[in-house]
Amino acid sequence: MGKTIAEKIIGEHSGKKVTAGEFVVANVDVTAVQDGTGPLTIQEIQKINLEQAKNPSRTILFIDHAAPSPRKELSNAHKILRDFAKKTGAILSEVGEGVCHQRLVEDFVNPGEILVGADSHTCTSGALGAFATGMGSTDVGIAIALGKTWLKVPETFKIDVHGSFQQGVYAKDLILHLIGLIGADGATYKALEFTGETIRKMPMTDRFCLSNMAVEAGGKAGLIASDEITRQYLISRGRGDKFRPIDSDPDAVYERVINIDASKLEPTVSCPHTVDNTKLARELNDVKVDQVFIGSCTNGRIEDLRIAANILKGKKVHKDVRLLVVPASREIFIQASREGLLEIFAEAGGAINTPGCGPCVGVHAGILGDDEVCLATQNRNFQGRMGNPKGYIYLSSPATAAFSALRGKISDPREVLVK
Repeated sequence: MGKTIAEKIIGEHSGKKVTAGEFVVANVDVTAVQDGTGPLTIQEIQKINLEQAKNPSRTILFIDHAAPSPRKELSNAHKILRDFAKKTGAILSEVGEGVCHQRLVEDFVNPGEILVGADSHTCTSGALGAFATGMGSTDVGIAIALGKTWLKVPETFKIDVHGSFQQGVYAKDLILHLIGLIGADGATYKALEFTGETIRKMPMTDRFCLSNMAVEAGGKAGLIASDEITRQYLISRGRGDKFRPIDSDPDAVYERVINIDASKLEPTVSCPHTVDNTKLARELNDVKVDQVFIGSCTNGRIEDLRIAANILKGKKVHKDVRLLVVPASREIFIQASREGLLEIFAEAGGAINTPGCGPCVGVHAGILGDDEVCLATQNRNFQGRMGNPKGYIYLSSPATAAFSALRGKISDPREVLVK
């Protein structure tokens, strides 16, 4: 019987062949926490006298959720991470270096590895052919200290995508469509394995977007086979020697197979207050927006910023709209500056913020007022997500977000992109 990608990677790390449904203890390659979850992680292992890092060079502490800190309490939480890094030799990713999930794929994770992180969107790194999953702070603390974790081998859903996107349609529209199709709990504790001709042609930036949002359908991981596109990405990051091909076997057993024709997709939006509450952008053109946010670990990469800048260039955002732009990492910020993208956003009326999570987590940098509407390129729109339970969050691609910023209401970007 063939194996899925998840079964292969977990089997290698537990020293035996495994099958979906088994509970195993597996070695961990990379561990990560951020400033919202990390302080608790460290405090918990301190309580049991395990304040150590088994593999400090691959233990990364990210200050990205409240960066720079807006309150003294958060500043003190940051100190806990800084002190632990000094004591153990763990790597500290400081204020301004960027969102943990972007930084992990840029510099730390490789095909065939296991990454556990104290953040639900750790699954982003699955696009590199790694088993990457989010866990609770205590579980990640034990993984940091001992270099291993326990988990159940997940069953796998095969997401087979074929066809080419229409102009104005992107990977974000695909993943929102899928979540709307199967529901926010439709893949609870399953591995979503994205495959098919559309995925095989897809650049890494789009693959990261898909894997990032696997958890929004309840997924344990979002996996994509490593291939030549993966290899070229790793070479560009100075890790070409870390490439290895990893894919599911032809006779692998899947719990469910979902086929999607990408050519039939349209710009899609998630409506408040759940990600699976999806509608087409063209059906929402009566929804006025107060704020547009372009960024996050889902759509804050250089390719996303280029798409948005192409729409905004030489124009001004609607007089009633605040446009916030947050590159996902310092490297992306610098590249966007060199390409003149930041100038385009600023001239359009946008505010550009420090690389990090920004408004997405509702700590600072864009908290909504009562009854305000934000159209965001982030991954989550739960009530109160952006700091105010009386706010309303819609999710979209960067193209839909940028065009809507110009129009002052949710709008289908094909109106401007399709000539």
